[in-house]
Amino acid sequence: MTTPRINPGGLRELGLINWAYCRAAARVVGAPDAHIFSTFGRARGLFRGWLAFSAMLMPFGRISRHETELVILRVAHLRGCDYELDHHTRLAKRAGVTDELQQRVFAGPDASGWSPRHQALLSAVDMLVDKRDLDDDAWRDLAAHYDERQLIEFCLLVGQYDALATTLGTLRVQRDFA
Repeated sequence: MTTPRINPGGLRELGLINWAYCRAAARVVGAPDAHIFSTFGRARGLFRGWLAFSAMLMPFGRISRHETELVILRVAHLRGCDYELDHHTRLAKRAGVTDELQQRVFAGPDASGWSPRHQALLSAVDMLVDKRDLDDDAWRDLAAHYDERQLIEFCLLVGQYDALATTLGTLRVQRDFA
């Protein structure tokens, strides 16, 4: 385990609003502290802006929760982000992503059993994380299944969780569960 570069904050460092949010979030996830929030909360207003942006992608996005969790799990797996995996393996189950399906997400878009829609989705995740762009074929495959708003949301969703993995790793945010 590595030492956090920025320690999670308490009431003094977070301010009352962020601290109250962090305490409530920790109760919801069943952890003594939700380290992502008590660390990011130190940025005060930026934290609240990030929460609003994130919520528009998950859970309030136009892409189904089930597919959103497939995307998040794939990004977390590709980036080796255990913090994201800890939380989203649990959240994915609530969205109908079984253990078997999660293992298929980790195996990737070429694993057997994917519908054309989900294969296009996961292939696009891989390409965005790896190349930071989609070629015309990948775009066409994805666009066959999603409308324009969802395509924009997809790019932002992958980018958000890729950036989140980077931030969690760089700050050395500690996992909430042993």
